[in-house]
Amino acid sequence: MKHLLTLVLAVLLFAGTTSEIHAQKATDYQTAIGLRLAWGVSATGKHFINDQHAIEGILNYRSFGFGAFSYGWMRINGLYQVHNDLSDVMDGLAWYWGGGAYIGFYTGSWDFPGSRFNSTFGGLSGNLGLDYTIPNTPVNVSVDWIPSFRLFGGGTGFVGESGGIAVRYILR
Repeated sequence: MKHLLTLVLAVLLFAGTTSEIHAQKATDYQTAIGLRLAWGVSATGKHFINDQHAIEGILNYRSFGFGAFSYGWMRINGLYQVHNDLSDVMDGLAWYWGGGAYIGFYTGSWDFPGSRFNSTFGGLSGNLGLDYTIPNTPVNVSVDWIPSFRLFGGGTGFVGESGGIAVRYILR
């Protein structure tokens, strides 16, 4: 019985140490910058404020034209994220959730004089994704969904079309 208790304590101690190591590996970088693709092209920067919590800034540009109609927009999004370790699945992998706010500027036109229109819009965003740091490289990749609730400008309500794939260079 004494040996069993010693073995259980040793396993628990080892498991606790392993969890701490995995948590550090999941957030093995502090600051990274890069590009995001999907729903336009974006510049992104992510900075960890501690082992589990990060802030991300996204500057998104999108344009579209079809026939006589065209539009373009720029959106600035700030997100607060909570990262959770998934290193048991794969080293360097984490999932995250969070939220934030955004503001954007929209312009469009029909193909006839006097049809140009502009708008400012903004609201709140959620965030759900996977974050992966490629071992032995300064590269981080993430894929996420950023559902939003538009509070003003260009219609209000739920908007589920934001998110994408980001590739970032790790600065430190």
